[in-house]
Amino acid sequence: MLFHKVTPAIVAALLFGASTPLSKLLSIDVPPLLLAGLLYLGSGLGLAVLLLARRVKERASHQTVSRLLIPRQELLWLMGAIVAGGMWGPVLLMFGLTQTSGANASLLLNVEGVFTALIAWVVFKENADRHLVAGMACIVLGGVLLSWQPGGMALSYGALLVVGACLCWAVDNNLTRKVSTNDAMFVACLKGLLAGACNTGLAIINGASLPALNSIVSSLVVGFFGYGLSLTLFVVALRTLGTARTGAYFSVAPLFGVAISLLLWPEVPDAVFWAASVLMGMGVWLHLRERHFHEHTHDEQDHSHQHRHDEHHLHSHDFAWNGQEPHAHLHHHPRLMHEHTHDPDIHHRHLHSHPH
Repeated sequence: MLFHKVTPAIVAALLFGASTPLSKLLSIDVPPLLLAGLLYLGSGLGLAVLLLARRVKERASHQTVSRLLIPRQELLWLMGAIVAGGMWGPVLLMFGLTQTSGANASLLLNVEGVFTALIAWVVFKENADRHLVAGMACIVLGGVLLSWQPGGMALSYGALLVVGACLCWAVDNNLTRKVSTNDAMFVACLKGLLAGACNTGLAIINGASLPALNSIVSSLVVGFFGYGLSLTLFVVALRTLGTARTGAYFSVAPLFGVAISLLLWPEVPDAVFWAASVLMGMGVWLHLRERHFHEHTHDEQDHSHQHRHDEHHLHSHDFAWNGQEPHAHLHHHPRLMHEHTHDPDIHHRHLHSHPH
């Protein structure tokens, strides 16, 4: 069950990690601001097509139609996430890629998981135990080892831009958690369309010339997989794992990015690469070992998301239900007190009076 829960975060990391060296290739022909816009535009347009196809399939098979609506009280969180992660983050990364290598940029993306966890723990009071902290430390140490340059650790201007992008995405991750009960694909689609349209428009207004058609199409395709599908899976992981844990698993993205960079710019991996891989693997293993168990209270609430009828979803339906699971609809949670192993998912965002 746990592997099922962490799979979306790992696959999201793989897709995003692959997008960094590919974006480095695209940055040769596409100006940074325009590339940032096209990547997110490809994300939004691709997901819009998937949403339309899903809606057609649901109607044709008489399934419950997915609810595509963001509650008014959550719109501010979503807009903050779009500005921080959809506009500022990719722009900083694309400018950073013009001044640093694809492999180095991939390695520096490791910082995003650290920033994400710190904001989740300090600002949003998400719980953390020794396994999670130790696992994050191993992943970070692996990233530092990969990034180590003999003669010092001075960061270039390009590297600082990549770190700035990581901070923007960390803010984005924590804000997106606030809207993660909504349809994940719809949330990612909105972010892609709005951020992509804004950055593409700004690039054209500022005089950026459109590249060749093949570069435009390539940018859109990379954006769809590396940002659109990746973000959709990331939102699903936020819903089931919480922000810090999702960010921790997502921190292995640099390893995928470096591996793909080595395929694009071939060289034999050295001992440092394999040592870092072991550390990151150990970090993921420590996270998988985490068990958080205590008596807790679920407050009364109403929300809508994909769910199965488990111990947290014992509600009846006021509409004709064909028995299909999972399904999504507005449903009510009565106040409930019990204890079991759990993550800080959308049903377990309670505060803790003592560490666990």
